[in-house]
Amino acid sequence: MNLVRLITDPAAFRGLVSLVFGILVLMFPKILNYLIAFYFIIVGLSVLLPFLHS
Repeated sequence: MNLVRLITDPAAFRGLVSLVFGILVLMFPKILNYLIAFYFIIVGLSVLLPFLHS
């Protein structure tokens, strides 16, 4: 497994993040609200930033 490709490939990175968040939710169910909020903030910023720079 190529660790650099796992981090630099967007699809693989999303899968890795999803796996880590899934494990965290299983270990700490109350953290789910924070993880969802964090996810929405990151996704929202990643969609809006290209429009703000143009």
